[in-house]
Amino acid sequence: MNGSTNSESSSPYRICNACRKVSAKKEKGLRARCSSSGPSAFIPEDEILEALPIDACTELLLAEAYSPSGGLDHLTQVMGLHPQYLQSFLQSQFYLLWMDGPLPLHCRQYIAIMAAARHQCSFLVKMHVQEFYQIGGPVEWLRGLQYAPERMRKLNDINKILAHRPWLITKDHIQSLVKTGENSWSLAELVHAVVLLAHFHALASFVFSSGINPDGEEDIDERSFQSMCNCSCDLTDNCSLEPEGIFRGSLEMTDSVSELEALMERMKRLQEEQEEEEASQEEMATRFEREKKESLLVGSGVFKEEVVPKSKVSQFVEDSTFRYQDFARRAEDDLPTFRAQDYSWEDHGFSLVNRLYSDIGLLLDEKFRTVCNLTYYNMATHEDVDTTMLRRAIFNYVHCMYGIRYDDYNYGEVNQLLERSLKVYIKTVTCYPERTTCHMYHSYWRQFRHSEKVHVNLLLMEARMQAELLYALRAITHHMT
Repeated sequence: MNGSTNSESSSPYRICNACRKVSAKKEKGLRARCSSSGPSAFIPEDEILEALPIDACTELLLAEAYSPSGGLDHLTQVMGLHPQYLQSFLQSQFYLLWMDGPLPLHCRQYIAIMAAARHQCSFLVKMHVQEFYQIGGPVEWLRGLQYAPERMRKLNDINKILAHRPWLITKDHIQSLVKTGENSWSLAELVHAVVLLAHFHALASFVFSSGINPDGEEDIDERSFQSMCNCSCDLTDNCSLEPEGIFRGSLEMTDSVSELEALMERMKRLQEEQEEEEASQEEMATRFEREKKESLLVGSGVFKEEVVPKSKVSQFVEDSTFRYQDFARRAEDDLPTFRAQDYSWEDHGFSLVNRLYSDIGLLLDEKFRTVCNLTYYNMATHEDVDTTMLRRAIFNYVHCMYGIRYDDYNYGEVNQLLERSLKVYIKTVTCYPERTTCHMYHSYWRQFRHSEKVHVNLLLMEARMQAELLYALRAITHHMT
């Protein structure tokens, strides 16, 4: 539901240029459907509330993992659209933040703040600032990264690289952290920190892609903390501007039912071809390289200038100009493709994590498997549908953008199954989530349920987390050998 706004003539405040554009688009009937109330700005509140209450086991986890107020935060309510996944998510997050582990509790919360701040996710930063304060963490650390001890500041490099270009992580970064000295990290502590960083980078992607609204009633200080330096007219709140022209075709009235039928037909045809075709390894590699290079063009030129203003969480960020760059960009630095057959989560990452940080590997593995296998056997209005192929295309496309290749996967399926608007959405959510908009969310799969789109967001979150972990854990393995 769109809130009404006063016209410029009746407002005592000056309206910024960005909000003038929003106002103009609203007059033309082009404003995306966003809401500032309820758990999500993108999803009708009644659709989320219908999915609650969650099963008794998950309710116990919630009671243990969240504040004594007894209420569910907005993030949990949206994830509650998929209770099976939510249970696995809460178990792993609770273990990371509160159970026995190498790092002190206040350091875990501070690492969560550092990770969320890389994407200017004030929702998560605010949540963990409160937790940090409640458990008695040093208050001066909250003044900014420069006030934290050197040992914590040393994580900044690996934090920014993991968040934006994880393929650049090498054993040299690991050695600089674990080398003998007053501010060194043990390998167990570093693995704990790396998992926390990857978890909260990926969770920021979910927060932005699901349009999570701030929790509760905000007072003036909280509102200024949450606000990304919005102008007084605040028209752009919860609904960022779209770059001109990128979704113009989506604004036209098209037959979304026929789009759904076309997707179903492509899935059926690909399943038939799978049974008949046996492509060579060379052909499979060529298809990967083609898809990797084509991903350069997805969103190319979309954000020609910085569209995210400086935020109130910037005190936790150093080198804010370090951002995502395409892995395949003109083959600069001649970066080799990461072959999953050489280093995979199942065969390598899982055992390393479990060895250095007991049991977290099991919890992460269960979470990855849960999201990848999660299905209700339907697509929009169609029942009894095997969506395995579609889910794998989404997961593998994220890894493709990060330079990770699966030798046994036919990357030709990606172009067949993922429409351009969905590719733009995926790249935005995983690579620069703070730029995700309501319009992007509504522009793809218009016949699908909101719960299905949240499932997409969960897949993107976990694919991103696993990609970060693979690069970081491989670097740690190289350091150890």
